[in-house]
Amino acid sequence: MALVWQKQVGGNRYEVRNHGATVRLYSNGVFHSQWNPSDPLKGSLWELLLLPVFFMPEHQVKRVLVLGVGGGALIRLLQRFVVPDQIVGVDIDRHHLSVARRFFGVRGVELVCTDARKYVAERCADSIADKESAAFDLIVDDLFGHCDGIAERAIEADRPWCESLLTLLSPNGLVVSNFGSRAELCASGWRGPGIKPHLQGAWSAELPDYENCIGIFSRAPLPRALLSVRAPAAINPANPARRLNARLSRLR
Repeated sequence: MALVWQKQVGGNRYEVRNHGATVRLYSNGVFHSQWNPSDPLKGSLWELLLLPVFFMPEHQVKRVLVLGVGGGALIRLLQRFVVPDQIVGVDIDRHHLSVARRFFGVRGVELVCTDARKYVAERCADSIADKESAAFDLIVDDLFGHCDGIAERAIEADRPWCESLLTLLSPNGLVVSNFGSRAELCASGWRGPGIKPHLQGAWSAELPDYENCIGIFSRAPLPRALLSVRAPAAINPANPARRLNARLSRLR
C-alpha cells in the first residue's frame, strides 16, 4: 500500500495511503476512513453506517448531520446513494477535514471544524427559536478518537447527549450511532428508561470481523421490509450475494 501523504502535528501523525483506486486515512495508526469511487460498496464498516438510511422512505432524508467526518467516506456514500439536499459534517480535527476535501473528494457539503458537543449545544439552542430549521432527518454519531492506537468513542452517549440528538432530529428522523461494542451500546442512554420508551424503532447492526456495534434509533417504526426493498444489492441483508455481511437485530 503506497504512502500518498503524511503529516506530523505535535503528537499526532496523519497518513493517507492508497491501494489501486482505494484511498485510506490513518491517524496515529488507527484506520479512520476508506473510499473507492469506482467500487464504493465493499462490505466495510462505513457501509454499515449507511445501511440504516434505507429503513426510511425514499426522498425523506433531505438534511443530514454527520458528527465525526474522518476522511469523509460516509459523506461520499450518502452523496452517491441517498443524495440529500444538505449535509453538514462536524469534526474537531481540521486535518481530517483537509484530507476529506483533498484526497476523498468531499465537495458540496458544509464542513465545520469544532467540538461536536459545542455544535450540538448551539443547534439545540437555535431549535428553541426555530425547531424546523434546526432539525435533521438523519444524524450519524461516529465520534471516535484513539488511545494508544485503539479507537474509542470520543463522547459518552449518556442520556443528556442522546436527548440533545433527539432535539435536533425531525419527527420521523433517524439517529445512527457507532459504539465500540454491543455492551457499550446497551449501557448507553439510548437504552435507559428515560429515552427507550419514546423510540418506536430501535435496531442494532454488526459485522462479524468488527467489535463495533451500530445503534439505529427513531421515534417512528423502522420496518425491515422497507430496508429489504430499498437497500442496494451489495449491502442488502436480503440478498444472498451481498458484500456486507450485516447482522441486524431488533432491540427490545
